[in-house]
Amino acid sequence: MSHPSLSSSYLPGSSSSYGHDWSQGAVGGKIRISGRHFKDNYGRVCGLRGVNLSGSSKSPSNHDNHAFPSEAQTVTFVGRPFPLEEAPGHFARLRRWGLTFVRFLVTWEAVEHAGPGVYDSEYLDYIRNLLSLLPQYGMVAFVSLHQDVWSRYSGGSGAPAWTLETVGLDLHELELTGAAWLKGVKGGGHIEEERGLWPCGYQKLAAATMATCFWAGDAFAPKLFTKDKTGKTVSVQQFLQDAYLDMSEMVVKAVGDLEGVIGFEMMNEPHRGYVEVPSLHYFDYNTDLHLSAVPSAFESFQLGAGYATEVAVWTRSFPMPTRKTGRAVLNVDKRKVWKDNGPTKGQCLWEMHGVWGWDKNRNEAIVLRESYFQKHPTNGKKIDWYTDFYYPFLNKWAERVRKASSSDKIVFVEMIPNEFCPTSFTKDHQPPNMVYAPHWYDLNALFTKAFGDFTVNVQGLSRGMFPLKAFYWGHKGARDNFALQIRKIVEEAYQVLGEKPVIIGECGIPMDMNKGRAFKTDDFTWQARMMDAMLVGLERAMVGFTLWNYNPHNTDLAGDEWNGENFSWFSRGRALPQDLLYYEQSSPSLDNGGRILPAVVRPYPAKTAGIPLNFEYEITTGSFMFRWCNPDAQVDLKITSDAPTANEPPRADSAIKALETEIFLPSLITHGRSVVVSGLEESDSYLYDEARQTLFIVAKNTQPGNVHEVRVRLATLEGYKVRQPLLEVNDFWSDFGVGICTLLVLLSALLLGVSGIGEQLLRRVEFIL
Repeated sequence: MSHPSLSSSYLPGSSSSYGHDWSQGAVGGKIRISGRHFKDNYGRVCGLRGVNLSGSSKSPSNHDNHAFPSEAQTVTFVGRPFPLEEAPGHFARLRRWGLTFVRFLVTWEAVEHAGPGVYDSEYLDYIRNLLSLLPQYGMVAFVSLHQDVWSRYSGGSGAPAWTLETVGLDLHELELTGAAWLKGVKGGGHIEEERGLWPCGYQKLAAATMATCFWAGDAFAPKLFTKDKTGKTVSVQQFLQDAYLDMSEMVVKAVGDLEGVIGFEMMNEPHRGYVEVPSLHYFDYNTDLHLSAVPSAFESFQLGAGYATEVAVWTRSFPMPTRKTGRAVLNVDKRKVWKDNGPTKGQCLWEMHGVWGWDKNRNEAIVLRESYFQKHPTNGKKIDWYTDFYYPFLNKWAERVRKASSSDKIVFVEMIPNEFCPTSFTKDHQPPNMVYAPHWYDLNALFTKAFGDFTVNVQGLSRGMFPLKAFYWGHKGARDNFALQIRKIVEEAYQVLGEKPVIIGECGIPMDMNKGRAFKTDDFTWQARMMDAMLVGLERAMVGFTLWNYNPHNTDLAGDEWNGENFSWFSRGRALPQDLLYYEQSSPSLDNGGRILPAVVRPYPAKTAGIPLNFEYEITTGSFMFRWCNPDAQVDLKITSDAPTANEPPRADSAIKALETEIFLPSLITHGRSVVVSGLEESDSYLYDEARQTLFIVAKNTQPGNVHEVRVRLATLEGYKVRQPLLEVNDFWSDFGVGICTLLVLLSALLLGVSGIGEQLLRRVEFIL
């Protein structure tokens, strides 16, 4: 299929669509993947930007803090992320902001909370009705099956309560025994003592046991059996994995045929559990968060079995995030988390498998198999979680998804958070039609909930970087720091996977940083600075992304209503009522409720008739530069680079079937300003349509390899107020350069003065002699 812009009489913007419109009518069919790019049916590269929808989907719409966890079977997720009748307002808002690519969150609990094989048809109907609206707003989505710390019942989100009961855990004893931290899912997590504790749940007994049983139960828990939904006795691994596959198939069948759903993601931020744990006595400090009371695996076993146990206590520190500062005794009441009428008959699952035991003579616990989770218990072969467990299940899951929908569905894949793409993820392990979708956060700001002029490359520090190289100053430094980290993630993926698309599936900033000062002053400058630095990093890496997160239920104080998080830059408490909204893209009424919008809503190349090379946007002026080139089948990759990088993509590609490039240029920054375009060739033409928020460019030069460049700046129209820059791009020298130079001059003068006095004394001595 050829785009109308190939016609010599075509004028820019003659089509009825807009740049950030991903409906099939706008892209000539379905979005597909080709090399490292998403492409439309005209061969244009699609720059997909959007949001996670939504953090509110982690909790049911009828969640009751006081009833939890007894609400397990009666919850409903209908209305998450928002009621169906509110969808037009939210979708119109995201379209106005150019964020039309959605990572849509669905939890296992939402689909199958009532029991194994009992699916919530009302919820499945709800998400089908909701996602069927996407094309009306030019939007597409991939459905992410979401989990954190396994389940709400172990302190996160995801799996139903009955999965924990399947292995013998008592929901009502999880918190008392230290097997899980649950205050965050019951409305806590906001005060300093509770801030950031929920990720430590991955190492606690409940989540670690569940992940181990799910991925590797046949290897490490072979004595644990249960009955599946047909009444057949199966291993716990088969039971959990089959249930997950069946649940996934129900979701795919409910929405997989919709125009707006282009793919599915198997699991958010998967975790190994105990598999490959370095020791039963400690976790890997570089990958697993240590904060507050952190039991080792061995200590968790004892706590769950009903023994009061002393564990290490960690507090925040610098330059390393935390340090061990003391000890504390947990489970002083000697509660037991294993149900007497459960499959383990009240015994710890790992004691049942001989990993540890209780020495009655010494009256203490002892480790019996220190390396149990590092080698296969039966053959002694060293375990690798990715190759032995993750890849096989990933491919089984992908096959089920395609059978339930179609072979062209895109599979989005992510690995364990904070790890680079593993070198073992070779082609034979990769499912067809795959996109790599890792996450990135500034771990220092995430952990401290603070952001200022001083930033740290935690990614580099955890991998042995010399500390002084990991420290940055000012906004320029933050941009460079974040860009380096993001580019490292992206380019490591290209090195391992080859030319596969990479998007950042989650990236965001805490809105309640710096002790929530902005909520009191209404000055969100630091949030805007951090968001800009992050987005500059993403733009330099030339990757798409879905921001965490757009939460329609967010308020300043309650945040995202899950584990004390507050990442949504949209706040319900600041928005206009739905009946006062206009849904056109040019309507500023949709902006109400948005915080730091000038940092979030920014230009980007949406549909590129060629290969994007680099894009630079400067928030202080609203100006940008974009370079792209025509494909050239004769170009040898080795001429430009030894290996593919973010800014040196392969230029050998199939010929495009369009001349028109479409750039999202938001009304938010152009209203009251003229759009001044330069840098194009004489034969090129363009049109900016503010109503459609799109700069249309028709570049006539089709010579293979030819590089196109456009520069855009904004000039204030007469009668409009000149906009002040949102922030200052400062660095070390702009802040301290004058002072340092002054000090050097004074020091030099002092030294020269001392030298002069010394010379005079020497001459006097010589005269006397």
